[in-house]
Amino acid sequence: MPTTYRKNGYRFFFYSNEGSEPPHIHVIGHGGEAKIWLQTAEFAFAYNFSPAQRKWIRSKIKQHVLEFMEKWNDTFKNG
Repeated sequence: MPTTYRKNGYRFFFYSNEGSEPPHIHVIGHGGEAKIWLQTAEFAFAYNFSPAQRKWIRSKIKQHVLEFMEKWNDTFKNG
């Protein structure tokens, strides 16, 4: 589970066995969990996050998408 980013009690990471899926990132923190597609910043799912939390998470995805994509590609380039 490579962690790519931590902020305000949230952890942004991906599972090392999910390289066959489109690029995405998981987020956990404050009792919630989500999976977000990196290319669109749309949620695949989000459990126990308020609308304000989802908005904040989406803003961080958009802010760091190039970094997240680089880490995704570095991890799965041989997959």
